[in-house]
Amino acid sequence: MLNIGAFFALLFVAAFRLPGGVAATAGAIQPLVAAGLAAIVLGESFTRRTAVAGIAGILGVAMLVLGPDAALDPVGVVAAVLGTLCMAAGVVLTKHWGRPVDLVTFTGWQLTTGGLALVPIVVIVEGLPPSITATNVAGFAWLAVVGTGAAYANWFAGIQRLPINIISFLGLLSPLVATIAGWAVLTQTLTAVQLVGAAFVLAAVIAPQLPTNRRRSRKPHRDHRSPWAMRRVGL
Repeated sequence: MLNIGAFFALLFVAAFRLPGGVAATAGAIQPLVAAGLAAIVLGESFTRRTAVAGIAGILGVAMLVLGPDAALDPVGVVAAVLGTLCMAAGVVLTKHWGRPVDLVTFTGWQLTTGGLALVPIVVIVEGLPPSITATNVAGFAWLAVVGTGAAYANWFAGIQRLPINIISFLGLLSPLVATIAGWAVLTQTLTAVQLVGAAFVLAAVIAPQLPTNRRRSRKPHRDHRSPWAMRRVGL
């Protein structure tokens, strides 16, 4: 529910009720939230560099996507913040609990369970669509297979391999890619403020990945493998 069901529902509420820039800026707090939860649940270190990178990421996304016409809708803001918290908690708990099955099976059950949980809400709140066109089917197929299935399989694989205080910052690349795509495909202009924001975002993504002497000198690495993996090797 944290990764799929609640997150996607809240995401689309925020997307419909807020300008894209406001929703993206609210989502930019996720790295800080996820890194903080990872420190509590997983014992990962929350360093000054992580904090500075998180603040730089928020500022960079705001400079990239916020415009003078940005409006704040209370319901949309609450949905955006709750969606961000859901995703951060889902990432940390996925890392903490691990996955007892192979990657494709794990991803499939995540998507299926999250989707089924939304069906009764859809029926009660909105009802089923009166008609479905071939364009709708093509859109659903793209979202299901490429935008969600393949993307989440890669996401869950990355969660197993990388520390949370690194992987959570990768989400900041989404508004950056969207801004660059708007410039390259839609011939939108980029302002000096947006270029500075892009630099902030890149710095925020790269900084947590740089090695530090402190990291090398810390006590022996704590084993964060899932319980299933540890049992498999007899730990």
